[in-house]
Amino acid sequence: MTTHTALIVDDEPDIRELLEITLTRMGIKTFTAPDVTSAKRMLEEHSPHLCLTDMNLPDGNGIELVQWIQKHSPATPVAVITAYGNMDTAIESLKAGAFDFVSKPVELPRLRELVNSALKLSEPKPEEEEAADEPGLLLGKSPEIRKLRNQTRKLARSQAPVFISGESGSGKELVARMIHLQGPRCEGPFIAVNCGAIPSELMESEFFGHKKGSFTGAVENKDGLFRSANGGTLFLDEVADLPLAMQVKLLRAIQEKAVRPVGDTKEVPVDIRVLSATHKNLPDLVQEGSFRQDLFYRINVIELAVPPLRDRPDDIPLLSNHILERIAKEYECDPASLTPAAVDRLRGYDFPGNVRELENVLERAFTLCDADQIDAEDLHLGNGVQHAASASQIIAEGEAGEEGISVPDGEIDLEGYLESIERQAIEKALEATRWNKTAAAKRLGISFRALRYRLKKLGME
Repeated sequence: MTTHTALIVDDEPDIRELLEITLTRMGIKTFTAPDVTSAKRMLEEHSPHLCLTDMNLPDGNGIELVQWIQKHSPATPVAVITAYGNMDTAIESLKAGAFDFVSKPVELPRLRELVNSALKLSEPKPEEEEAADEPGLLLGKSPEIRKLRNQTRKLARSQAPVFISGESGSGKELVARMIHLQGPRCEGPFIAVNCGAIPSELMESEFFGHKKGSFTGAVENKDGLFRSANGGTLFLDEVADLPLAMQVKLLRAIQEKAVRPVGDTKEVPVDIRVLSATHKNLPDLVQEGSFRQDLFYRINVIELAVPPLRDRPDDIPLLSNHILERIAKEYECDPASLTPAAVDRLRGYDFPGNVRELENVLERAFTLCDADQIDAEDLHLGNGVQHAASASQIIAEGEAGEEGISVPDGEIDLEGYLESIERQAIEKALEATRWNKTAAAKRLGISFRALRYRLKKLGME
């Protein structure tokens, strides 16, 4: 079993002794240095698995040491000890490449969490080194996607908050998930939340939890998203949609690493990494006053830009094959392939909806195409017409239209109403053909594959 080693850099003997005792009790062999010069010498001699450094040192500062380690020993995670409440210094150290930071007076439980996370990074697995450009969830061979994969690997080693920018549908959540999966928190939960989808009156309870009886409807205790993500990663998608009142509370929770559930008097510590994203221009929103500058400063320690699909057309064939294989597996059908003409059409299209639009286009083409190959005209790109096998299409073929269509009075759930009609039409067609799906599909005027797709989607298998 490998004995882990750590270098402690601090000019105060009492702090060095406290850290030494704590790490030794964790089974870690420690070395100590009182200044930057001796720290560099110790790093070269011992190549420790972890470095803990104070910010203020007699012959320099912690940031300088972080930068030196990034250049000369990039595999060594380094954490910085900062003065209490000095978030500017903490953020500066994270930008310089520090793995994480801890504030004075040092809280030992927080220090142990930090050390355990850092040690998970210190010994890269041989197979990971061999597969240096393993795509994971970020498929593609273009220079843009290779650069993105490289950036996510580097950011996965840090605990710094990352702001992921990019257009709608470009894959920001996939990037966040890859950062989580490649980092020391990979065994913890990954909780993704769309900030724009939570009603403002429920937001505090959703994020921080509540105590039973704290408000009408609070029939039991609730953990909330922050505590659910404890030990893992919380991904705040569309963070620009947070109301100002919630932005203040979110900032405090991130800075204090603690939350106060609604109706509780005590704060509960949480150990999470926060990643955030939006397709909106946050600096513009800060200028307008609709997004707090201090929160932007806190979540945007490192920015990662996701390229739009139109900037990497060479990745479209690989992505398309992957998507078609996934759809075929999901709907238990034989996979379909794209003709060269279809590939050319996809490569020449602008894709304002990015990868999400590509998925929708291919799913629609897959369900409507009878052949094993999807041709260019099957894609129906850019004409704005939805060619999915919808209820109206089935009704037009006469299965549900014999008695006419009656629309209920008052407000209706249109999607649910159309689904119910579609369900009835499919049932009638199956009954009329003695449950022969091929014949039922022909009777409905849709492909066999489209019928399989509708049966699966409506839960009628």
